[in-house]
Amino acid sequence: MSELAERRRRGRPRKERGAASARGAIVRAAAEEFAERGYEAASLRAVARRAGVDAALVHHYFDDKADLFAATIQAPLRPDRVIGVMLAAPRAELGERLVRYLFTQLEDEKAAGRMVLLLRTVLSNSVGTRMVREFLTREVFARLASATDAPDAELRADLAASQLVGVMMTRYALRLEPIASADVDDLVRRVGPVVQWHLFGDLDGVSAPGE
Repeated sequence: MSELAERRRRGRPRKERGAASARGAIVRAAAEEFAERGYEAASLRAVARRAGVDAALVHHYFDDKADLFAATIQAPLRPDRVIGVMLAAPRAELGERLVRYLFTQLEDEKAAGRMVLLLRTVLSNSVGTRMVREFLTREVFARLASATDAPDAELRADLAASQLVGVMMTRYALRLEPIASADVDDLVRRVGPVVQWHLFGDLDGVSAPGE
C-alpha cells in the first residue's frame, strides 16, 4: 500500500454525515489559512490544525495543496493538472497548447460563468488576488518558465499570466467584441505565440511575435 493510500485509509471518516462535515471544516479552515498566509506559506498540516482534524484526513479528501486550494476557491478548471502533459510536448508548442486548453475548457457556459465570478471576486479583494497569483505562478507558469533555466523565469511567468487573465476578462467578463465571439482557433493562433514569447522568447535580438 502506498504512503498516500495509507494516510487516506487512516484518515477515512466513519460516517457519511461526519464526512461531509469534516470536509467542509477542512475547506473553511483552508480558506482562512490561505487568506492569512497566502498560497506559498500555507501548509496542509496548518490547515489540519486549524480545522481540528488529523492531517491524514486532509490527505484523504485532497491530493495536495493545489487540490485543496482549487476546492477552496471553487476553481472551474485545473491547468496545474495538465502541466506535466504540456511539458512533455515540444517546447515550441507550449504557448499554443496552454491557450487552447484554457479557452476550450471555458467554452462550457457554466465553467465560464464560474471563472467570471472567480475573477471578479479576486480582483476586488487584495487577499484573493495574492492567493490566486501565487497559485498560478507556482503551480502553472513558473513550472513552464523554469524549463528555460532563464534567470527571469518569475517575470516571464507573471507576464504570461497577465496576458491570459487579460483575455479572459475581456472575453468572459466584459464581453467586448470581437474578442467575445472569436473562435478558439483564432485565439490560439493570435494569443498562443505571445504567451510562448513571454515564457521562452530570446530577448537578445529576437523580435516579439507580430513584429
